[in-house]
Amino acid sequence: MQKILGYMRKTIRSYNMIEDGDKIAVCLSGGKDSITMLMGLKMLQTYFDKDFEIVAVSVNPGFEFFNVDFLQKTCDEIGVPLIVEDSHIKEIVFDIRQEKRPCSLCANIRRGILNSVAIREGCNKIALGHNEDDVLETFLMNLFLTGAFSTFGPSTYMDRSKITVIRPLIMTPEKEIKKFVKRNNIDVMKKACPMDGVSKREYMKDLLYKLNLDIPMVRANLMGVIKRNNLKGWHE
Repeated sequence: MQKILGYMRKTIRSYNMIEDGDKIAVCLSGGKDSITMLMGLKMLQTYFDKDFEIVAVSVNPGFEFFNVDFLQKTCDEIGVPLIVEDSHIKEIVFDIRQEKRPCSLCANIRRGILNSVAIREGCNKIALGHNEDDVLETFLMNLFLTGAFSTFGPSTYMDRSKITVIRPLIMTPEKEIKKFVKRNNIDVMKKACPMDGVSKREYMKDLLYKLNLDIPMVRANLMGVIKRNNLKGWHE
């Protein structure tokens, strides 16, 4: 856990993600990233120089493999309260609209629900579990599919809801999270989305992996481009 905490501390301090008095809604999907982030934030509470509160928030999309009992057990074991918010994401996105590319609509609905729950629970921040690989994959997706030179940033303030979105794992490589979960025998929800393995993001993940085999510095070079151009608040 120390290596993960090292990445998280550096990220949180570099981008001033957490301040005294913050109440953070930690988005918990049940996957490796969100569970690692939740455990990391819980441990940081004990010795970080900022006093903050966390609550886990999980949006139930309505899929049959969504396991509320698993999420509750995970939160109980580390002493974090859990809020599960039911939704009609599956019905709207997959049954009624039958979206061929459902990820964007699904994300928008989920984001709206998270914002509403955060406001209702008195939270001023939402923590999302995006890792460094997610940043690079999104950068490649935007570049190749839309011609946009962009990705998401470490911290984003939303004017309408007055909520700040933070991403404490955004400088943590996905391989380090996988190592942490495996070495500590941490259970994760086996499947979080029916699009797992078949989306454009999965294609970019595979592309990034292959590029890294041939060009070992490709990840560092891409992050350098993102930071030098200050995309979405990134800086050196």
